[in-house]
Order: sequence, then C-alpha cells, then structure tokens
Amino acid sequence: MENCREEWYDAERKVSVTVADVTAAANALVSGHLAGPTSARFLSEALAAAALFGAETSEQDEVVSLQMKCSGPLGGLNVECTAAGTLRGYTERKVLDDFDGLGKADPRKVVGDAKWQVTRSVPGRIVSQGIAASLDGYLAGSLQRRATIRVEAEVSDDCVIASARGVLVEDMPDAAGDLVCCRLQDLKSIFVSPRRILGELGLKGAELKRTTPLSFACRCSQERAEAIVAALPEAERAALPKPTTIVCHMCGHVFTIK
Repeated sequence: MENCREEWYDAERKVSVTVADVTAAANALVSGHLAGPTSARFLSEALAAAALFGAETSEQDEVVSLQMKCSGPLGGLNVECTAAGTLRGYTERKVLDDFDGLGKADPRKVVGDAKWQVTRSVPGRIVSQGIAASLDGYLAGSLQRRATIRVEAEVSDDCVIASARGVLVEDMPDAAGDLVCCRLQDLKSIFVSPRRILGELGLKGAELKRTTPLSFACRCSQERAEAIVAALPEAERAALPKPTTIVCHMCGHVFTIK
C-alpha cells in the first residue's frame, strides 16, 4: 500500500486495524520546511498518527489536529488530517545539529517530556479534545478505548523519507480473550503489507472496510497571504519592506506581497 489509509475489521475477533502510509505527504512537507533528518523523522511519524486518527472524522469539513509540546530540543510539533485525507504540519525546530547525520536519534533525548493535545473540530466548533502524555495514553485515558498505536519512518541522512507508516489496533469492548492490541509493538516490522500485519496479529479473517487516499495539501494561498497584510493597521503596512514575504508555518510555502 502507498499513500492511503486502510481500515480493516475482524468480525469474529471483534478487532479493528487501521494502517496508514503517508510517505508522499511527508516528503512534500519535509522539502517545504527544509527540515533536517531528525525533524523529518518526527514530523513523518506524527503525520502517520494524524492520518490514523483521521479515520475517526464523521463530518465533511472535520479536521483532526495533533499538537505536541515537549521539553526536548525538538520543541514540539503540530499536524493535521482532514476528513478528505489531506495532511499538513510542522515541527517547532527544523534542524537539530546535535542529532542530524548521526543515525536514528533516541526519542527521549530529542523529545524529553511531552504533552499531546488531540482536537477534532469543524469550522466554528470543537467536536472533542483531549490531553495526554502519549497518544496511547489519549486512547486509553480520554477515550477509554483498548487500543494502541505504532508509527515509524525510515529517513535517510539527506532527508528522503523511504517510508512513513502508522498502525492502530483496537479491541472492541465485547472482544473476548487476550487483547490483540498488546501484540502490535511486538511485530518485527510495520513496513509490510496490511495482510501480513493482520496475519501476524492472528486476524486472518479480517476484511477491508474502507480505503482513503492520503496526500499533502495546505489551505494557505496567495489570496490569504494578501488578506493578512491588508488587515494590518495602515502604519504597520507602511513599515513593511517592499516586497514583503510571508511564510506559511504549516507547509513552509513562501508568498511574496508586492
């Protein structure tokens, strides 16, 4: 699978499995932000998580936002997935000299203590919101669900994302026997076919319920950038250099206002 989200369900075991591949969206964002490999990895993994939570959307204009603040040098990140499957986001810091080019960094050193906020919203209204120290903690604490999430990204030292993927496994409230979600972290790899993941989880009877394309897209535009400048007080507009540049913090695109 590539650049899509697949939702599977095993009716006999009463277990759902969602698999998301966000490789293309991650490469687009990393390139736009001129991110280093460490930032690229964490951004790619966060995008995969957002894509998984995006399966929860139920309204046409709904957006799932994952915001993480942390004590480590990464500073935090913010990613979004829309109901249509479009993704965007950024990390607070783009280049981490103490980690870039030195292999896969220890998350504890890059992130430190973290706090995640997961928000589902539609224009003008928050549908739901929860805060936890981890995404698994959000699922268990805020949502009271027997579920776990795993996200991984393979990133080269020159910031090419070979693969960025996430898997979410949830045992329904009426599922019997040992919890399947507890086996997710024991899988050797999630960079295999969904069918292989399901087989290793003991869910060979699972059926594919829905497939959603995933892609990068940002809501910024030249018109919006010009509207931001036009809304400034006259004195502030007069003080701006000509031409003025505005950078979208969500995707890194640069707009020039003459």
